[in-house]
Amino acid sequence: MRPGPILITSFVLPSFSAGVLCFSELFFIKEPHDVTVMRKEAVILDCQAHGEAPIDVRWLKNGVKVMENERVYLLSNGSLFISEVESRRADKSDEGSYQCLAQNKYGSILSQKARLTIASEYHPTSIVVTEGSVARFSCKVTAHPPPIITWELNRVTLPLATERITVLPSGVLQIQGVQRGDAGNYRCIATNIASRRRSTEATLTVTPAPNPLLPHRPRIIAGPQNISVSLHHSAILECMATGKPRPIISWSRADSKSIDVYNTKVLGNGNLIISDIKPQHGGVYMCRATTPGTRNYTVASANITVLAPPSLVEWPESLTRPRAGTARFVCQAEGVPTPQITWLKNGEKVHSNGRIKMYNSKLVINQIIPEDDAIYQCQAENELGSVLSMARLIVVMSEDRPSAPRNIHADTVSSTAILLTWERPLYNSDKVIAYSVHYMKAEGLNNEEYQIVIGNDTTRYIIDDLEPAHNYTFYVVAYMPMGASRMSDHVFQQTLEDVPLRAPEISLTSRSPTDIQVSWQPLPDKLSRGRVSGYRLSYRTSAESTVSQIELTGEKTNYLLENLQPDMIYLLRIVAATSVGWGEQSAWTSHRTPKASIPLAPELHLESLNCTTILAQWQLATRNSAGVQGYKLFYHEESQPENAPIQLRSTDKAFTIGGLDPRKKYHVKLLAYNFVGDGYQADQTISTPGCVSVRDRLVPPPPPPHNVYAKTNSSSAVFLHWGRPAFTSNHAVDYTVRCNPVGLQNASLVLYLPTSKQSLLVQDLEANTKYEFAVRLHLDELSSPWSPVVYESTFPDAPMLPPSNVKVTLIEGDAALVSWKLPDEPNIPVTHYTILYTTRNAWIAGEWQVLQREGTITMALLENLKPGHVYLVKVSASNDMGDGPYSNTVELKVWSDFSTDQRLSTAFSDGFYHLDEKSVTGITVGVCIALMCIIICAFIIVCRGKNRYIFRLDTTFDLNLYLKNCVLLFMYIFVLQSMGHEAISYQPGSTVLTYQEELSISQDQTSTLQGLLCHPGDSEGSSNSEGSHATSDSGRYSHDEIDMTDLSSGASSHLPSLTAMESRGSDCTVDVEGHNQVMEERQDHRKLWEPMEDGFCQREAHNSSQSALSLQCVSLSV
Repeated sequence: MRPGPILITSFVLPSFSAGVLCFSELFFIKEPHDVTVMRKEAVILDCQAHGEAPIDVRWLKNGVKVMENERVYLLSNGSLFISEVESRRADKSDEGSYQCLAQNKYGSILSQKARLTIASEYHPTSIVVTEGSVARFSCKVTAHPPPIITWELNRVTLPLATERITVLPSGVLQIQGVQRGDAGNYRCIATNIASRRRSTEATLTVTPAPNPLLPHRPRIIAGPQNISVSLHHSAILECMATGKPRPIISWSRADSKSIDVYNTKVLGNGNLIISDIKPQHGGVYMCRATTPGTRNYTVASANITVLAPPSLVEWPESLTRPRAGTARFVCQAEGVPTPQITWLKNGEKVHSNGRIKMYNSKLVINQIIPEDDAIYQCQAENELGSVLSMARLIVVMSEDRPSAPRNIHADTVSSTAILLTWERPLYNSDKVIAYSVHYMKAEGLNNEEYQIVIGNDTTRYIIDDLEPAHNYTFYVVAYMPMGASRMSDHVFQQTLEDVPLRAPEISLTSRSPTDIQVSWQPLPDKLSRGRVSGYRLSYRTSAESTVSQIELTGEKTNYLLENLQPDMIYLLRIVAATSVGWGEQSAWTSHRTPKASIPLAPELHLESLNCTTILAQWQLATRNSAGVQGYKLFYHEESQPENAPIQLRSTDKAFTIGGLDPRKKYHVKLLAYNFVGDGYQADQTISTPGCVSVRDRLVPPPPPPHNVYAKTNSSSAVFLHWGRPAFTSNHAVDYTVRCNPVGLQNASLVLYLPTSKQSLLVQDLEANTKYEFAVRLHLDELSSPWSPVVYESTFPDAPMLPPSNVKVTLIEGDAALVSWKLPDEPNIPVTHYTILYTTRNAWIAGEWQVLQREGTITMALLENLKPGHVYLVKVSASNDMGDGPYSNTVELKVWSDFSTDQRLSTAFSDGFYHLDEKSVTGITVGVCIALMCIIICAFIIVCRGKNRYIFRLDTTFDLNLYLKNCVLLFMYIFVLQSMGHEAISYQPGSTVLTYQEELSISQDQTSTLQGLLCHPGDSEGSSNSEGSHATSDSGRYSHDEIDMTDLSSGASSHLPSLTAMESRGSDCTVDVEGHNQVMEERQDHRKLWEPMEDGFCQREAHNSSQSALSLQCVSLSV
């Protein structure tokens, strides 16, 4: 179509906001507005300012001053005239945002933005349809005023709406139930008050319908599209469907709300038009095409977004403030999307600094100076346009105020302190009531300004909260009741350096079994406290104490340790230094060098041959010393599962991966293997390009994101933020975030997270682990390199388990020792322990006493315990992330006599026995019984005579032997009571001597016990035993054979006589000869009482041809 003239008219009435009704120094009568023109046409952008002359007017395009020439120049009233609008690429095009800048002696003001758009055209295209179906042509022309679109068939105008034909206001032509007569040439005509334009012709071809016509499901061939509509404009949602029989079109909202019937109508066979659109009209609309009489339907949906241009609801007002005062401007705006507020001073953007702050929509100016006297504008802007409001700040000067402080001077005191001195003002110094000292960092933007107010009795002050090795600027203001003075002259002074606050964090990797790559990030200024002049790297093996040290320059950020031992644990640490000295060393960090028997990671290189093919090339690492049997190649598309590995020979050095999808990101991994196992793998990511021409692939990649910032959010999440590089393109940009633990050797564990925003919360990370992050961007078909790596460590988890093996031991009468072990949780640090203890009575009341110990201490002393109470003790572990659970409660009894626990009272200490009360009582009773027996026996001896027998049953009884045995028995009881703390008892089948620990008895002791318990008797007893030493055929045992001759045999020493006694009952009568043998009459026999394990037994011996032995026992309990 030939370009024709389009009439552009605009009528602008001057409008005044409440903030500038009384402001007449400078304002706009006319401002530019959005305009659409055809290429090569002329256009005028209006601008007319009013105020005190002279007024200078300039124009800005996209924020840059417009240079006048013979095609673009200013008119006398300040408007901008463009004789022929150009639509060439880049800077040669006249399209863009224009603003008018007016200036006089009071300041400068900026007009609202006006968008200049070059009209575009969309011509219809030829189509072929089947008879009885639907046809659709589209025609679009952008112009101002908006044109009216009509259609012609074979140069004959079609009606705008019939039963079968519909022309939408957007320029779309719809034909329902196409007939053969509809075939022909169609074109659209765009008409406004200035011109009439015709499109090229498009042909409609109608083909015969199949016979018979078969029914088919409905199909939407032109559904609604997502649109953004300005407030009070109209929205058109098109819905055109085909089917057999002809489908029915219906509309509904996705939120189940009813459609506004007052502002909505259906045009043609199902197109929805909403006029005078309002915010409540926004939402998702669904078009449904249904086959009549069936449930067959098809749905298409679209979203309507209602936009509102910015409008001010609160605007700034002009202010008059004295010097050193404070001015506050307020500006509130509304619109959809939410407008962005920008503050302008004399037409230029205001930047925050120490005195000037911007809080949301407020502008605050502190310590006003004469240079702040200017015109300020609030600009609210969104994608529909901008609106501005202005106000002036007038700074008032007073002659009664003091002059500024003089001769200000700064001297550095230390790395954090500077001494500031000054002289009193030259004029009105006697009226000064206070001084205010102002200081801020001299380098950088948006630095915070600090203020300190001091009395008038001094002219010096030490600022002692500064950062080391930083340059600061200072000034002083004097105050009097009438106001403040001007600022003094600014003075600059730098603090001294200090030793680094801490060492940098190091990351360790190994490229071969004999080296360690040590890397670290430079310390930030707050930690370096000056320029780092050097580093000292220390390392040693875990088995040796000898430390090797290497000193490096301050510019170094990595170092390769070589000639190390394979498969060896090394400990490394680093320390930084400034010109002042060395700082604090880092903690030892361990790293194990790889084994020498598996291959190292190959050096992998990827290259895109075309949009569906990647070439992978590699070579063995130069330091590789292990044999290689072959290679394994893995590749997979991002967010897809990994494919099975491709097995390659050891001689292969390249592989071509084909059959890929264009514009996709692929992860490729390669590793070498041998008979020991798989080696370390190399991992890279590559994106296949789009199937475009070679010329398009020569475009250089975009720069990577900058200012990548990482901050730990929790024990499992890290927040990332980065900046987008400056682009001339406005295309959408996507990003990929790479995340992996520092020192990771398994590349399959590297995370690649896509996002379209400039921030991302990386979740599901391991607690107390250091991670590295990098970001790259994707623009169209290009991807940038990875950004510089940033490091961040996740917080540790709070302990989930209590301390283990909690024990409480009473060590004194009123003191106990609590000990425990670390919780059974790996990788969970403990910063401190909490010990709770209380008595049972206090526990019922919920009262606990609290002790805390550092995380390196695993014991605590409980003092001042109350006697006669039972204490409850429990322990918990904690760190900076929280407190862990308490252990099970342990009980401790404190004895009322301040003695040690009875269970421990007989323990050995320093080689002596400790006798408790029970032992002393037993000893006393035993001694008394022994003395009584001795006295009774002595009395009987005196009364009966020395050689008389006391007991005569069937034989004589030796009284001397009996008394001797009694004395020895009670002496033995005395000894046992002195040695042991448990009650002494004779138990069948067990050793006579019982104690907590096994006591070995020497041969001498055995003989003594044997003589004590089983004495052979007198000469008569001996003669009887002589004839019984031989064992008869009946298996009789001699008296000597039943003596306890080996008490040291332990708990398994069972005496035959005792076993026999147990089997016969409580009367302890044993017939050794057998159950069926009847005792024969004996001429000479004797009965003797002898001590046994559980009492005294009477032994009866017979002198006959058939020797026999009979025992009768009397139970004795001690």
